[in-house]
Amino acid sequence: MICGIDIKLAGSLSLAISHPTMLVGFARYSREQSFSVLRRNRAFFLVMAAGSILGTFIGGLLFGLVLSAVLLPLLVAVLLLSAVKVWRHE
Repeated sequence: MICGIDIKLAGSLSLAISHPTMLVGFARYSREQSFSVLRRNRAFFLVMAAGSILGTFIGGLLFGLVLSAVLLPLLVAVLLLSAVKVWRHE
């Protein structure tokens, strides 16, 4: 548990809370004609989109199968790795 909330509930709430922010960002990005960068990097965009869709699908299948006791250390490891990579600008 993180702050007394189960990791699965916390993740679900995080997704629900981030949706309005993403929608506003998407609307603003669209209005400013900023999607041209996606056309210039189409192959990268398609690979990232496919990976996100596949990851979401697999995560949804595993959601009820993986225990919170396993998810929490994995989340910590991913966040630490991400922090190190951002710190090193890799």
